[in-house]
Amino acid sequence: MAPKMNCWEFKKCERQGGGRLVGELGICPAFTDVSLNGIHEGKNSGRACWAVAGTFCGGTVQGTEAQKQHSCWQCNFFQLVKKEETASPKGFSITMLGMQKVLDKSWRA
Repeated sequence: MAPKMNCWEFKKCERQGGGRLVGELGICPAFTDVSLNGIHEGKNSGRACWAVAGTFCGGTVQGTEAQKQHSCWQCNFFQLVKKEETASPKGFSITMLGMQKVLDKSWRA
């Protein structure tokens, strides 16, 4: 099975480490935020970008998790992750708290 895509791969935003737009727009917080590393089988927060403040989606810097909620729920990457993870043993988590609980359980197992 192929590895699951992170947001920067799916969206081709070029704000990941070494991306061509890092100099102009900065590195994406989802790429550098390690607090959700491994959630939904992603690198850093690459499969939980909706829970990370300051991501750059739709041409503008996004706000907090609460401020991003509506636009992220409409996002094709969010929908892909939700579809892929709903059937997985760990399930799909929307909130930062829910994803951290999943990670806590997986470290104890």
